[in-house]
Amino acid sequence: MLEAREALQSSSLRHAPRLRRLRRSTSMRRMVRETAFTADDFIYPLFLVEGTGLVQPISSMPGQAQRSVDILPQEIDELSSLGIPAVLLFGIPGHKDATGSGAWNPQGPVQRAIGAIKRRSPETVVIADVCLCEYTDHGHCGVLSPSGEVLNDDTLALLARSAVSFADAGADIVAPSAMMDRQVAAIRAGLDAAGHDEVAILAYAAKFASAFYGPFREAAQSAPRFGDRRAYQMDPANGREALREVALDVEEGADMLMVKPAGPYLDIVRQVRDRYELPLAAYQVSGEYAMLKAASQNGWLDEKRAAMESLTAIKRAGADLIITYYAKDAARWLEERE
Repeated sequence: MLEAREALQSSSLRHAPRLRRLRRSTSMRRMVRETAFTADDFIYPLFLVEGTGLVQPISSMPGQAQRSVDILPQEIDELSSLGIPAVLLFGIPGHKDATGSGAWNPQGPVQRAIGAIKRRSPETVVIADVCLCEYTDHGHCGVLSPSGEVLNDDTLALLARSAVSFADAGADIVAPSAMMDRQVAAIRAGLDAAGHDEVAILAYAAKFASAFYGPFREAAQSAPRFGDRRAYQMDPANGREALREVALDVEEGADMLMVKPAGPYLDIVRQVRDRYELPLAAYQVSGEYAMLKAASQNGWLDEKRAAMESLTAIKRAGADLIITYYAKDAARWLEERE
């Protein structure tokens, strides 16, 4: 042991950097920390239902609930107090049909929620998800052929109509998530024709056919009645194709980009960040949230540390914005560290 120490001291290694020198205290670690985020980086998803006085817990997503529009003021006040600047809205209509017509109903839950939020907190950025799966009786993201195939081009006009309806209600940003080819171009054209050229598009540019969406389908009541969505959402094995999808959305006029899910696709987040200068969001989806919740409830993980580590990894990979069900908790945890 002594000989080894003497050899080390007499060698050139004696002057090599010791990285542990900068890890000796909490203050020093914070001082040299490379990746940081604040509540300004969070977007909080909300699920809206018809009715009044409703807060319906989502069993697979502890701490999350479906809410009626009249309950929103309290929720928006809490988000504002925490410094969370934006919400992403999903609607569950009282009636569903084959074309998802509830998506453009001016009295739909999302449209009414947009108005309620803007009246309560004009500075809150309201993002409306644009898809048909929550609104169709078959649960797919577009209209169907007689044989049950999702018709891409026939769906585009309906997505554009939905986006215009959300913009009419006062949405700041619309977020097309149906993964139909040319959806960004169709929505941009529809918004501009309706006089909403100032409304931005946050494109779900690389959205994978992921197993991590399971709890969301309970929350949004959007599980397909038959088949699955692998014919239009991306194969999880394909990275180069994801970059092609992103390139097309940029070409079609997207103002912001998104990778979904976040955690299993941090390599895609990094590659998109390296190639494009548009603001980049990553969605920490329901399954990621549910896994952390379940593990912490069983005593297998420290929830705070695990959640913050996960969010840090998303930020480190290159995301500017993080859509997460942990937004409120994380904002509080960040305040504790001040």
